[in-house]
Amino acid sequence: MREYFLHKKIGVLAGGISSEREVSLRSGNNVLDSLKRQGFKAFIMDPADNNFIEQINEMDVAFIALHGGYGEDGGIAGLLEVMGIPYTGSGVLASALAMNKVASKRIFREQGIPTPDYACLPLTDGYGYEDLIRKLGLPLIAKPVLEGSSIGVTIIKDESRIQSIITGLMDEHRDVFVEKYIHGQSVTVGILGKGSSLRALPVLELATKNEFYDYEAKYTSGMTEFIIPARLDADIYKCVCQTAIKAHLILGCEGFSRIDMIVSYEGIPYIHDVNTVPGLTNLSDLPACAAADGMSYDDLIFEMLCSAYYRIKYATT
Repeated sequence: MREYFLHKKIGVLAGGISSEREVSLRSGNNVLDSLKRQGFKAFIMDPADNNFIEQINEMDVAFIALHGGYGEDGGIAGLLEVMGIPYTGSGVLASALAMNKVASKRIFREQGIPTPDYACLPLTDGYGYEDLIRKLGLPLIAKPVLEGSSIGVTIIKDESRIQSIITGLMDEHRDVFVEKYIHGQSVTVGILGKGSSLRALPVLELATKNEFYDYEAKYTSGMTEFIIPARLDADIYKCVCQTAIKAHLILGCEGFSRIDMIVSYEGIPYIHDVNTVPGLTNLSDLPACAAADGMSYDDLIFEMLCSAYYRIKYATT
């Protein structure tokens, strides 16, 4: 498989126009450096460039390193499929479902996978904020439906501030929901492989100095301690891995993903986010999980690249 990619021009798609643009560029440049170290012909392509569409046919394979909307949500995957260009990671539907937190939560609930109770906004007629508190309790978490990297995520502790916080988030992000706050350990599970090679990487526990694993904690050095393997009892650890793989498969993810959870003090792993294009910066979770499994950064990037190989037979060019 390595020989196949050595003869291909690999476009690393990074940047874009989402609120995660800067993180995407950091991921993309790391991926580019890795591919070049491994002898591949690789170059950065930014969908925000005016001539991006004209450049698409310059690549034979796309390595998607776009985070957030207009990239991680299946839009770019759909364009690449129309153009007949193989690409890394999950397909259009799985990407869209994972990006839409409410859609994925509905699927998890239907399939019996634990996810925090939630309510969509705006509230329906006759159902007010008092009812919301009665159902979900305080504190509760308000989140944009279509953002990643914890952008816009807000913990609401004061009943008197609920309406103003939610109104502000809806003005900025339009689609917002609220979720029950789960007290417990924040963990993440990297998933790699396909078929018989599908596996969960060592579970990473995230001990942050902030109130939760927010944008600052994710991308500022020294703000979060990575604990691998996570400090979980053996049975709970196994359950976390099994739940992560089940979520990956139920959404139809391919090649790789990262599943974020809160493990409650009762030992229940609640999924709150599925990432089909995990961060690949120096501070990102997936490379840390891979390193704990004995993989170098280059090993990880090559395995992620190989996920595009399985789409070659569907390519038209």
